[in-house]
Amino acid sequence: MSHPVNDAKTLDAVFMALADPTRRAILSMLLEDDMAVTDVADPFPISLAAISKHLSILAEAGLISQEKRGRVKWCKLEPDAMRAASVWMQAFGQFEPLNLDAFERFLASELGIPTDGD
Repeated sequence: MSHPVNDAKTLDAVFMALADPTRRAILSMLLEDDMAVTDVADPFPISLAAISKHLSILAEAGLISQEKRGRVKWCKLEPDAMRAASVWMQAFGQFEPLNLDAFERFLASELGIPTDGD
C-alpha cells in the first residue's frame, strides 16, 4: 500500500494513529516480528475488542496490515506510511529546535499572515 507524502488525508490518519500511546506501543512490538492479535493484546490491561479497535485504526492509516492465517489473525508492520510522515517532518529540519520564532515567521510568510513586525 503506497502513501504519498503530499496526501493530507494519509498524513492526518498516520498522525492520528500515532497520537495514542497504546498504538505506539503496538507498533514498537511489531518492529520485532509479525504477531497474532491475541499476542498483541496480551501485555495490555484492556479488552481484546479495544485492541482490535486500535489495530483497525493502525491498519486504516496503513501502518500495519492484517492477514488471516487459519483461525488466527496476524498483524504486520508496514513502514511506508511512517516513512511518508517522516519525510514530511524532515522538511522542518531546517529550523533550530528552540527557534520557534523563525518557524512562526516562516509559517506566517507561507500563509500570507502579517506578523507583529509587519
